[in-house]
Amino acid sequence: MEYTKLGTTGLDISRLCLGCMTFGIPNRGSHEWTLDEEKSRPIIRKAVEAGINFFDTANVYSDGTSEEIVGRALKEFGRREELVVATKVNGRMHKGPNGAGLSRKAILQEIDASLKRLGMDYVDLYQIHRFDPDTPIGETLEALNDVVRAGKARYIGASSMYAWQFATMLHVAEANGWARFVTMQDYVNLLYREEEREMLPLCEAEGVGVIPWSPLARGRLTRDWDEATHRSETDKFGNTLYEHTAAADRKVVEAVASVAAKRGVPRAQVALAWVLAKPEVSAPIVGASKPQHLDDALAALDLDLSQEEIAALEAPYVPHAVVGF
Repeated sequence: MEYTKLGTTGLDISRLCLGCMTFGIPNRGSHEWTLDEEKSRPIIRKAVEAGINFFDTANVYSDGTSEEIVGRALKEFGRREELVVATKVNGRMHKGPNGAGLSRKAILQEIDASLKRLGMDYVDLYQIHRFDPDTPIGETLEALNDVVRAGKARYIGASSMYAWQFATMLHVAEANGWARFVTMQDYVNLLYREEEREMLPLCEAEGVGVIPWSPLARGRLTRDWDEATHRSETDKFGNTLYEHTAAADRKVVEAVASVAAKRGVPRAQVALAWVLAKPEVSAPIVGASKPQHLDDALAALDLDLSQEEIAALEAPYVPHAVVGF
């Protein structure tokens, strides 16, 4: 396993982060394709044994059951002092007032709830799960600072938003001497490259580590465009990401298939190698519902694409409307 620093922090992370949205009780929350605890544990164990030490989940995944499953598995399979555990806050966790968002009340109650589900005293990375336009930035950042000062999180990070929003939050934190975001978890893959315009250059300039979500476009880059899976048929949010660009996206998928065929490797390795080659990226977040998915992700670490191959993969891309926020 390769390790790198997370952005400009001193924290050592594996070059792959295991995304844990795949793990959770299927009838809890909105992801009916998730794996229950019995099916999740072998994959988490395989990741730890392969040297992956970075795990990303969220309070909202499968109504909190992802955190529960991941916490129990990591306690058994890993060493806490070596692991980097990340979770997120913002999504709705209960009906009625104050059940979602980034208010001080929500952040302070949700960090405690996440730690309880994980069975941990702290998380290494606590991330805001999108921007909250209904809460003052200062309120959110001061609450996050208090979470860090209380020892409940070692670092804080953010997720998909406009670059101007992220720049503003970085400035407000610096002006007040509060804990600063060290990561940006945004949507980056061969089917969606809009983050290359402003967010990635901003992160590079500010020393913020990039940990992209959905580097394989929810599996669409790993198979023929018309091939369906249970997840693609039931993933309502995922389907909104591609419904307006199918014609152009199909050509990108075909380019991935062509490069993979010439290399004699699975398409997933090619698509992930493209993300790994981006200098701003600390570690892409990869999901795995089968052992082979993890094998392909690990193999991508050793796949160096030529400039000609990268050009061929990028050539069919056309500008996309901003999505994923």
